Amino acid sequence: MKILIVGLGSMGKRRIRNLKKLGNFGILGYDPQKIRRDESFKKYKIETFDNIDHAISQHPNAIIISTPPDLHLKYALLAIKNNIDFFMELNHSSSHVKQIIKKIKGKKIIAAPSCTMRYHPIVSELEKLLKKKKIGKIFEIHHYNGQNLKSWHPWENYKNFFVSKKETGGAKELVPFELNWLFYLFSKIISVSSSVQKVSNLDVDIDDIYQIHANFKNGIIGNFIFDVISEPSFRETRLIGEKGVILCDFKKGTIQVNTGKKWNIKKLDTGKVASGYLGNTPPENIYEKEMKNFLLAVKRKQKYPFSLEQDLQILNVLDAIELSSKKGKKVVITEKN
Repeated sequence: MKILIVGLGSMGKRRIRNLKKLGNFGILGYDPQKIRRDESFKKYKIETFDNIDHAISQHPNAIIISTPPDLHLKYALLAIKNNIDFFMELNHSSSHVKQIIKKIKGKKIIAAPSCTMRYHPIVSELEKLLKKKKIGKIFEIHHYNGQNLKSWHPWENYKNFFVSKKETGGAKELVPFELNWLFYLFSKIISVSSSVQKVSNLDVDIDDIYQIHANFKNGIIGNFIFDVISEPSFRETRLIGEKGVILCDFKKGTIQVNTGKKWNIKKLDTGKVASGYLGNTPPENIYEKEMKNFLLAVKRKQKYPFSLEQDLQILNVLDAIELSSKKGKKVVITEKN
């Protein structure tokens, strides 16, 4: 099986590691930057290309699009044109996803948007507790993810990659990344009231904090904060239910449950974070699980668990969050948002 990775930056290299861990694949890499091609060849001994058409001419069975988010559409359309199954890292643009859905209609191509956090051990354990109705009906969700932008890629200047651009800023990136698993465990969000702004002295023109009050379809109230200014970093969730409270600490790998008497604490083995990363970087094993599911879908052994249409629902909420902040009022999410 031959896999082409488009984009050999941080995520592209992570996908190379994932594939090498998962099996014996023919891994090809494309990147316009020579330094990244050379790094990938030196570290992983893969064949690299400086011309995307030349790379496509090698007839890969699938393409992994690990470019900055604003370039996903370009390479997704190229994959569709060549009838090649493809995976995309986290999308930011509802407009781009709509175009991909339109272009892929009627074709038997696997199009797999990223859903990384669904595979996190904390999310899996939380799903079990919810199915057991451990704290009964859920009334509120409070979730906070904060990590200073300077610690995302400690080896490079934060101003030199996509998290420093207005349309693909770091705080914006956190919103769909976290909403993905929240949608999965609870339900769709139907309305939001939000504040999106810059409050720090980061030397980039991006919004660095998203504060969101959300109403879920099943009646749950959500309060979320996503920022790129917090140091140290946090990723924590608090669920308030009719019978008690659940506290999740993604960094410590703990889930605490209190049903009125005492705290029961469970420590999970969440796996190792790749060398060189700081802050809230998720463990490598959840990326491996995501890639394994994509490869099984490419082999037509199982259906990929997250669709373009589901991805669009989340991005519609992201659009509504930004619109709510701009207009200063609550926004109801519809298919047209």
